[in-house]
Amino acid sequence: NPDRRGAKGQSANRNTAIVDFFEAGSTMKPFTVSLALDTRRVTPTTPIQTAPGKINVDGSVLSDAHPHGELSVAQVVQKSSNVGTVKMALMMQPREMWDMYSALGFGHRPEIEFPGAVTGRVRPYKSWRRVEQATMSYGYGLSTSLFQLARAYTVFARDGEIIPLSMLKREPERELGKDSSAAQPPVVGQRVFTKDTALAMREMLRMAAAPGGTAQKAMVPGYSVGGKSGTVRKQEGKAYVNNKYRAWFVGLAPLNNPRIVVAVMVDEPSKGQTYGGDVSAPVFSQVVQQTLRSMNIAPDLEIKSGIVNKPAVADEEESIG
Repeated sequence: NPDRRGAKGQSANRNTAIVDFFEAGSTMKPFTVSLALDTRRVTPTTPIQTAPGKINVDGSVLSDAHPHGELSVAQVVQKSSNVGTVKMALMMQPREMWDMYSALGFGHRPEIEFPGAVTGRVRPYKSWRRVEQATMSYGYGLSTSLFQLARAYTVFARDGEIIPLSMLKREPERELGKDSSAAQPPVVGQRVFTKDTALAMREMLRMAAAPGGTAQKAMVPGYSVGGKSGTVRKQEGKAYVNNKYRAWFVGLAPLNNPRIVVAVMVDEPSKGQTYGGDVSAPVFSQVVQQTLRSMNIAPDLEIKSGIVNKPAVADEEESIG
């Protein structure tokens, strides 16, 4: 609460979503997969062999939480396979991935009038080793603010275009009247992915937030949603620790005609659960439900009545990534 300052010190007054940056883990996978789709290296149904659940990249072993065997590209996103994502990333040149990250705003300071908005970090592609390219594909080795990540997901909501963001409400002409001088011109986006790629990824995000995916707790009664979870080990000094995590979820709603993007990050979840699908996805669900209702957006799914005896459990735990 901005009216209550000083009680918790300076850190309580920080807008962490804008002024801090972190490794975002598996929430970065949809961008890697979208680039593979966009460059026609794969299709949503292309089989990717992820057995035995790990891959050796120049001496470094990268693993999934559980071995899956052969998965389609769509299932790689649904099950959050690190191995499947790495295999697609290594089909591409480092410059291609760097150009994509740059187009999405990663490594660039947000163009908003807010003090302390951070740039994040994406190193120049010429210095990438293969293992670094591999780990960046699932969100390690590059960093972003929550604000930047939410903006990047608008590329899926707007059929492949990324748009500038503002912290001021824009008033479309249709809401102000034809003669209003306060009306603002339409926002012009920058094309990053084709419309077909964006639509295909929306379907994959739907699968990830549905039964069989890693984040079914993101589901909202009456509304179609889609998104991606992530779970990241925290770094202390030069090493990652095994008992401290950040849990992420970023998604769109209603998925059939996106109106909002919601990004959630929980720092060091401590109530026995660490995965983004368990910790952050439920927060997304609550925020989406309240927000869409306050915006008077009608449900786009049939609401099924019934009694639930116990909470649903994700089909698979997500990989730490």
